[in-house]
Amino acid sequence: MAIHYVLSEKGNPLNPAAPKKWYANAKSAGEITLKAMGKQITQRSTVNHADTLAVLEALTQVLVEQLEEGKIVRLGDFGSFQVSIGSEGAETVDKFSHSLIKTKKIAFRPGSELKTMLNNLKFEKV
Repeated sequence: MAIHYVLSEKGNPLNPAAPKKWYANAKSAGEITLKAMGKQITQRSTVNHADTLAVLEALTQVLVEQLEEGKIVRLGDFGSFQVSIGSEGAETVDKFSHSLIKTKKIAFRPGSELKTMLNNLKFEKV
């Protein structure tokens, strides 16, 4: 299976006079819900669907709790999650306030299996 992509023409915002160029954008092939993933996991294991969904829901809750505590959550070969922040600068340490923190994100770093998948992707223009 290949990752589908479309092309879009974009200008350079730093140099509006520069010629526009064409860039690839991944095109989604749909989506899958947690419930549907639970069914697929059930088919690959000896765990029933209800237990699979219960574990996935608990994983989501524990992940949130641990990230709120400032921990990096490592999920083996799947990857890791960590809270990342960005702030405006302050002239001195004493003038810095948490109100200067403007962006909050969850950073995901893929593990070995996902990195291997990325390295082996094939692409198809649609």
